[in-house]
Amino acid sequence: MSAGRIALFLDMMAAERGAAKNTLDAYARDLNDAAARLKSRGAALDTAATSDLETLLAGLESDGLSAATAARRLSAIRRYYRFLLKEGLRADDPAEPLRGPKKARPLPKVLSEAEVEALFIAAEAIDGAAGLRARALLELIYAAGLRVSELVSLPLAAFAKAERCILIRGKGGRERLAPLTDAALEAVAAYRDVREDHLPGPAAATRKTAERFLFPSRTAKQGHITRERFAQILTELAIGAGLPPSKVSPHVMRHAFATHLLAHGADLRSVQTLLGHADVSTTEIYTHVLEERLKALVHDAHPLAKSS
Repeated sequence: MSAGRIALFLDMMAAERGAAKNTLDAYARDLNDAAARLKSRGAALDTAATSDLETLLAGLESDGLSAATAARRLSAIRRYYRFLLKEGLRADDPAEPLRGPKKARPLPKVLSEAEVEALFIAAEAIDGAAGLRARALLELIYAAGLRVSELVSLPLAAFAKAERCILIRGKGGRERLAPLTDAALEAVAAYRDVREDHLPGPAAATRKTAERFLFPSRTAKQGHITRERFAQILTELAIGAGLPPSKVSPHVMRHAFATHLLAHGADLRSVQTLLGHADVSTTEIYTHVLEERLKALVHDAHPLAKSS
């Protein structure tokens, strides 16, 4: 019975919540693992009591799973039982009383403004179409805080008009407007002049698909450059900038966008909107930047801070 109801739950998450394939796969793994663990103890996922789930969570800890993994498993279990309750497949929610492990939230890796500038200088040092593409990619991800999937799949039509904003379709199909800087618009315009260099040949089956995207690819079946290829480009730029490649990634550039905005006075709600976060709690991880700015303000401006 569990397998069938897990499948119904996943269908609901896809249809109503717009969950991505990776998210659905993670839910399936977590719920199937919970079902297997309960079965080994003579219980079943669909009929488990709170005490059964408490034993299951204790088993995760004794098996050495991290607090983050245990918290993710518990989150999947909670969603599953809320679904059963809502659909009338259970009369109670056995997961409601459960309390998960405290999960330390790591601070995001952040590049300084000087390090970001070094990446731009490295991009400018690359000749030809490859350099113009690297510059356009870098400008867009840093100017708009795009997710890497949003960046590489940008449609060419988004830049068809002389507008300072582009419409981004993010997670769960949510749309947001991303305002662009002059530098980003200029970089895109310069790249579009040589974009043909990255299109497949006229006989290629993928050419028609590739023509839709700002950053087309001759080899990728999606028609646009892949996330992995952009990560490679960032690695090359990091090396050119004299930075450790491990310090630079597409998501680190998104972190840089958020932290640098906050450091220059942007409010948290605005940054949440620009990043496309559904919940401000996701954006709050960046408040360490505000804390550092306030500490510096007190140190520099408070009269007693200078008396020592």
